[in-house]
This record gives sequence, structure tokens and C-alpha cells, in this order.
Amino acid sequence: MDLRGKVCIVGAAESDLGKVANNTSHLDLIGQAAIRALDDAGLTLQDVDGVFAATSQSRMVGLGTCEYLGIKPNFIDSTQIGGSSFMSHVSHAVAAITTGKCKVALIVYGSTQRSMSRAATSQRELAWYEDPFKPMMPPSAYAMSAARHMHEFGTTREQLAEIAVAARKWAMMNPVAYNRDPLTIDDVLNAPMISYPFTIRDCCLVTDGGGAIVLTSADRAKDLKQPPVYVLGTGEQIGHANISSMDDMTTTAAVESGKKAFKAAGVSKGDIDVLALYDAFTITTLLFLEDLGFCKKGEGGSFVENGRIAPGGDLPVNTSGGGLSYCHPGMYGLFLLIEATRQVRGQCGERQVKDVDVALAHGNGGVLSSQCTVILGNSSAV
Repeated sequence: MDLRGKVCIVGAAESDLGKVANNTSHLDLIGQAAIRALDDAGLTLQDVDGVFAATSQSRMVGLGTCEYLGIKPNFIDSTQIGGSSFMSHVSHAVAAITTGKCKVALIVYGSTQRSMSRAATSQRELAWYEDPFKPMMPPSAYAMSAARHMHEFGTTREQLAEIAVAARKWAMMNPVAYNRDPLTIDDVLNAPMISYPFTIRDCCLVTDGGGAIVLTSADRAKDLKQPPVYVLGTGEQIGHANISSMDDMTTTAAVESGKKAFKAAGVSKGDIDVLALYDAFTITTLLFLEDLGFCKKGEGGSFVENGRIAPGGDLPVNTSGGGLSYCHPGMYGLFLLIEATRQVRGQCGERQVKDVDVALAHGNGGVLSSQCTVILGNSSAV
């Protein structure tokens, strides 16, 4: 079945971000983001008959979300594969809407990991072959990938730092970004070491936050408040659970998820105007640029040099400031979809990229474990 352009994102919003008030729960942030996204679409809770939810703070977040919002939808999906869950939810929502399982899908997330501490909000999975070595997870897992990339391809710490600096330059144009102070390569290199080769500036933020997007059929979207953002294609692929089971430390399952999404969307990398890539650590941006085909394997380091992915560069990447500078409540994928949606709409203010018709949002979960790619476009791209 050809699902290209049959479903649209019609609403998108964040909750309050950063550090929220004491005694605020993840459901409070989910509710706040949901109401804002529905208002953005010109819809209400009474219109929602499909709910897709994930968080690390609740085992049954779908049920909790529905009860909190006071709705009893026809369709519910609580797929939890880490930060890429929400791209997976988009794929599942497209299937649900086109097969008549629901008409209006609400995808939500919320986390209070900064105000409550990451340890209290995100229980780590057991890794029998890794735990005896007492790694600092997840940084150590991603650091191993970065170290291997450096060893195999000659990638440098300075090149990784370029990614953090580019993200910060975008964040400086985003009024709700958590970190907006100037950042240099030397600042990144000289910051406190977390897990070699990462300093703290190679690592994502730890913030509170929630997000929501609303999807419906393309036919219904035409009558709503915002210009429709069409789901052109999606792709999902898992690789492993534990980093010790990763086949190749320098290549992720994004190779496969990207191929699936590009094929479904009927576009190529040259058609992509803006990229939203999961940047839990600087190495993830580099890996996904390679694995999604924007540069060859091993050339990601040189590819990002000289501000190529920063404002004014050839390829706009993570225009919100990303997980490195904008926000990262623990599972970041939904915020990539929100930014990609706004870029396609042309609603990003100072950081808006000119003439965006097609955007790619790529999510990562676990320790480079799950990869999901979503390609979005405006009416001229359908």
C-alpha cells in the first residue's frame, strides 16, 4: 500500500522546558504539550481517538495519559524503543489512520528527569556482559563508538567539537533553548571529561520537558488551522539492545531505516532541505550523517568541518539547537519531529531555513540500538 502523503502532522508543541516547578509530573508535561498541540491544530481532546505515548518514567504511560486527559480512545500504542519511539509512533499512526483504526492521532512524551534526577526517572536495563566492568551508561557506550570511529577513520576530537559548536549557534537563535551562551571548539575540548573522548559538551543536556504532535488524514488536514505537513515516508530498524552486541561500532541500523524512508518517500538526499538528527552525543550526529548517506562512511569528521552544518552552512542540521543545546529530557525524538514540522511550515523565526519543502527527522533509541527515520514535506513535495 502506498501511504505517501496520506497522513499529515497538523499540530505540534512543547510543554514548558528546562527545569519545571517542584511536584510537576511527567503527565503534567504531557497534558500541557497535548493541549498546546491540539490548539495549534485547531482541534480539541474530544477529537482525539488515537493515543501514542512513551516515557521512561512509567511502564503504562498510555493508560496514564488517557486517564489524565480524560479520554478513552479507540486505538492506543505505547511502543517503547527509546528516543526513536516517536518516529515509530508516526509510522504506526499513519497505518492506523489509513486503515480506519483512528481518525486523529496524538503522539506525546513527558519527563521530569532534571528536577527528579535521571536515576529516579530512567531505570537502566540489565546488561549481563557489561555490568561487571561498571561502565557509565549511556555515555560510555557512545564513547566507545566515538573512540572506534577515531581509531578506524582518523576522526578527531576537534571534529566532534564542531558538531557541538554548530548546535550551539542554532540554539542562540532559539528563544526557548536551554543553553544559548557562545561556545567554541576550545570550550568543548577543555570542558570536564565524562567518558573519553567525550567532555560534558559532547553530551546532551539533562532537562525536563514534554512534547506532542497531532496527525490526521490529508483530506481532513486541509480544513484545519495550520498548513499540512505531509508524512512522505518512514523507516524503522532495530540493531541490538546492549552496546556489546552491536555488530559494527561505527555503523548503525540507520543505514536500513534511512533506505526504507527514502524509498517510501520517493526522494533522495538531494531533496532534503533540513535535517533533524538525534544528537544525544556529538558522535550520533556524525554517524547518522554517514549512515543516512549524506557523506561516505568514515568521512563524517571532515564533512562537518568549517561550519558546514551550522547556520549559514551547506546543510542545516538540528536547527533548534538539538539535544546538545536546546533540550533533552531523556527521549528526544519527538522534539526532532516538532522542529522538522515547524521548518516545513516556515515557522522557526530567526533560525528558519529558506525554502524548506522537505525535512528529515531521525530518531535513535537505547545505545545506538533502534533507528527510525521520518521524511516530511509540504504540499509542493507531495
